[in-house]
Amino acid sequence: MSFKICIIGAGSVGFTKKLCSDILKVPEFEEIEIALTDINAHNLDMVRQIIERIVDVNGLKTTVTATTDRREALKDARYIMCCVRIGGLEAFESDINIPLKYGVDQCVGDTICAGGIMYGQRGINAMLDFCKDIKEVAEPNALLLNYANPMVMMTWAALGAGINTVGLCHGVPNGHRQIAKALKVPFEDVDIVCSGINHQTWYLDIKVNGRDVSKEELIEAFESHNLYSQQEKVRIDVLKRFGYYSTESNGHLSEYLPWYRKRPEEINDWISTDVWINGETGGYLRYCRENRNWFEEDFPKFLEEAGTKLEDYERTDEHASWILEAMETGRPYRGHFNMRNGGIITNLPEDCIIESPGYVDRFGINMIEGIELPMACQATCNVSVNVQRMAVHAALTGDVDLLKQAVLHDPLVGAICTPDEVWQMVDEMLIAQAEWLPQYAHAIPAAEERMKNPKVKTREWAGAARLKERTVEELREAKERAKKGATLGTVMS
Repeated sequence: MSFKICIIGAGSVGFTKKLCSDILKVPEFEEIEIALTDINAHNLDMVRQIIERIVDVNGLKTTVTATTDRREALKDARYIMCCVRIGGLEAFESDINIPLKYGVDQCVGDTICAGGIMYGQRGINAMLDFCKDIKEVAEPNALLLNYANPMVMMTWAALGAGINTVGLCHGVPNGHRQIAKALKVPFEDVDIVCSGINHQTWYLDIKVNGRDVSKEELIEAFESHNLYSQQEKVRIDVLKRFGYYSTESNGHLSEYLPWYRKRPEEINDWISTDVWINGETGGYLRYCRENRNWFEEDFPKFLEEAGTKLEDYERTDEHASWILEAMETGRPYRGHFNMRNGGIITNLPEDCIIESPGYVDRFGINMIEGIELPMACQATCNVSVNVQRMAVHAALTGDVDLLKQAVLHDPLVGAICTPDEVWQMVDEMLIAQAEWLPQYAHAIPAAEERMKNPKVKTREWAGAARLKERTVEELREAKERAKKGATLGTVMS
């Protein structure tokens, strides 16, 4: 088979390597072209070297190109993968640090909450440019596989621009694996049906070898697990109250709801700081900053590892390669995909982006229709849907009032901030991120004028659970300690 894949934001080096390795495991894809593009020429060159090494070592006929010219990379592409972070770590820092001044403590800040909404404003503006280029130079009806967060907002905007789009996230399979570990059964023995909206998707049906797993059994499994009982307190509490387990990690889920991070003195009761994603203040920002430094230092090692034969590489459960394989070969694939609802989930709005089960074959992605969410799950999703809808329309129109209304209605922000605080916080974030928000250029001067005489007082606050960023040397030492601990555990067992 011969077709072209374009990866936008390919400078996300580790993720691009994984996606490409998965794709190159499909025997029929040996002669495809992979076009890498990114605005960061340095990272782009590093990832090009890695992918070319994989191709060379395995004797493949795959063509690998890399260019900062996005339209050139998109030309004649049948599949496009979007992995961008608009504004990079500089903008991300303001997504986390400015809301902290107003009492909003986020772990990740990339889906909703103050950080996620602003991330969406930056991302949607860029997504519209991508969609224009796709329409003009890619294959007709090319498929955009969006991995970029905020998943719902970015996918909503791309579909609205008339591009054939599916949003992809690894949250469902990650939670699936976790459930299997909690139940102490092999992963392949556990079947799940999961539905909702991205990062608020619910395991509606869980079976082990065809046997239904009850709410009580699942609660007991998580509460008796040495690790999960400490790391997943929010998820377990929601499971107890709603009756259904959520896909998203403890830290993520805690910032999508109004109940667990609104009182600083109680935040540490609900989180764990042993792994960033379990609730640490600004945990994902720290992780990204540390790993950026780590990759810069250890690039030669990464390049050497790319010399491993693909026959020794285990294909991951990231959806992209499986979707492409199903569409090109007809071998069917079942997964959970982000698509426009249109009645798939009967008790969520028609226009929203849902994450739900579907099948892929030569006919494309076919979603299972007629799913009804339990009322508590529906209510939680609906709150976020309303915020997402306002945020998308604000990003498309540059409507600063609608943007502020979206932030005001965010569950966690609304639990913490007054309207005056929200209006000022958004002004401050608009000013800090102005270079990535051309649709709000008209609103920046007025925001700057208001910030000369701020209405509300702010505070310098690191958050309830912020950890120090580690150096590359400290990361190496931690990795070695973990290795020794794992080896010792194996010997002792």
